[in-house]
Amino acid sequence: MEFLNSADFWIGLVKIVWINIILSGDNAVVIALAARSLPPAQQKKAIMFGSGAAVVLRIVLTIVAAKLLELSFLQVIGGVLLLWIGYQLLSGGEDEEGEAKGHGSMVAAIRTILIADLVMSLDNVIAVAATAQGNMVLLVLGLAISIPLVIFGSTLMIKLMERFPVIITLGAALIGWVGGETIVNDNLLHGYTLAHPWLHYAAAAAGALLVVAVGKWMQTRQSHASA
Repeated sequence: MEFLNSADFWIGLVKIVWINIILSGDNAVVIALAARSLPPAQQKKAIMFGSGAAVVLRIVLTIVAAKLLELSFLQVIGGVLLLWIGYQLLSGGEDEEGEAKGHGSMVAAIRTILIADLVMSLDNVIAVAATAQGNMVLLVLGLAISIPLVIFGSTLMIKLMERFPVIITLGAALIGWVGGETIVNDNLLHGYTLAHPWLHYAAAAAGALLVVAVGKWMQTRQSHASA
């Protein structure tokens, strides 16, 4: 327990918490989008379980992130997954009716949170791992402290989405943006992206537009079908 008396430990802890505050904004949006259609009691459970499990996954991911990022096609697959998740959340693909299906929706929401957080954290965890400098106590403690921050952010986002529905579209666009970024950041395309910096923004914008366009089209189609 001598490390508790070390200034470096506390400085590192503050750095990790601050990094997570900065990098958890998009994760809070994903959690809010995934949980927004659930009843209030299930919303709280989905946010708590989803956020807690996501942080545990992030700890594991941080340990192996550097090696994972060296694998070709991994981020391409992850980016495509994010585009699909963004489309599903915008088109209401997770919505179900009835009490029995309500539980299934909560499980689906938690699953969506975990998959999205796992993919979106691939780059982010590098910064956390570098700050921890191999200190597992610092790493686990820093990420654990970030759980209530993500939960608070997600709860706030749900309330804002209820009041301003346009945030749902903007949230889905954000997921699409990150999905496009993730694809072109893949190790296979890294050299080409460095030579053509505009491709980074073009792919991100294309991802956002694709998610919103297809999601809105499906919303319109579903409303016509139910009319």
